[in-house]
Amino acid sequence: MPDSTTTPGHGDRRRRVGSLFSGYGGLDLAVEEVFDGETAWFSEFSPAPARVFAHHWPGVPNLGDITMIDWNVVEPVDVICGGFPCQDVSTVGKRAGLAPGTRSGLWARMAEAIDVLQPEWVVAENVRGLLSATAARPAAEGDSTDGRNPDTATLDGTVRGVEPDPWHLGDQSARPLRALGAVLGDLADLGYNARWLGLPASDIGAPHTRFRIFILAHRAVSDPPGVRRRPRRGDSRQGTSTTRHDRPVTSGHRLGAERSAGFTPATGTGAAVAADRAVLRRWGRYALGIRRWEHLTGRGAPAPALLNDDGQYRPAPRFVEC
Repeated sequence: MPDSTTTPGHGDRRRRVGSLFSGYGGLDLAVEEVFDGETAWFSEFSPAPARVFAHHWPGVPNLGDITMIDWNVVEPVDVICGGFPCQDVSTVGKRAGLAPGTRSGLWARMAEAIDVLQPEWVVAENVRGLLSATAARPAAEGDSTDGRNPDTATLDGTVRGVEPDPWHLGDQSARPLRALGAVLGDLADLGYNARWLGLPASDIGAPHTRFRIFILAHRAVSDPPGVRRRPRRGDSRQGTSTTRHDRPVTSGHRLGAERSAGFTPATGTGAAVAADRAVLRRWGRYALGIRRWEHLTGRGAPAPALLNDDGQYRPAPRFVEC
């Protein structure tokens, strides 16, 4: 967790946060709380979640489509956060990977923002498939490799200069580079030290697993623009249009009140909970997570599924989002 010993010079000033792939702002709430920050701008392409974000952060400009932003004219920030698209690395998707032309390849746009704005901190989030999905680099000029692990990176069958890695994110020449390894490599190329962890939502009281990868990176070099790197994954062509401040607001939309300064921890957060036989029969392996959530919120978990008109089950929104 960042603190005053690792981020000197801020004094009483709140850290400025830039949000990418913002959605409705769930990650941003956590980042503001942990970093004692305030959001300066956000980038969200889809109108519906952008309206939700704008309702909770009134007056904060939406830079719009990340592929069209000129980062050279965007206000610098202390923290950049974002959950870049997961469709191509998710285990329930087509597994196209972190590559040029894929939606998950838009990580390259986030890396461009980091490269130009040089925030002190970076927070990124994605699905568990980041551990297993493959990644490909766009071919550099004069590069004749297949875009994954080039032959010149190996010596006697091992990758040079890479420490052993039990997750196999990129330290074996016979295996393709993994998506998380690619993201961590890009951050290293940009001059950032990074740590990551996998966290299921049930660990903090949600009645479902929803395992996610979180990456925290801190700028480590004194002159980051002087560090050169290979091209990143995804289409890294710079957009030519001007930065857009086009926060979507529907007709008659009323901005919400300012949010409170912080969160109130739930009573009994650390208390132990137990699941009886009835709870185990109903919820199975999710029983302890369900009971923990019920204990923290003081109310029973809603039904996990609803019937469609055609008699098929679908996830219940109240359950999925609680």
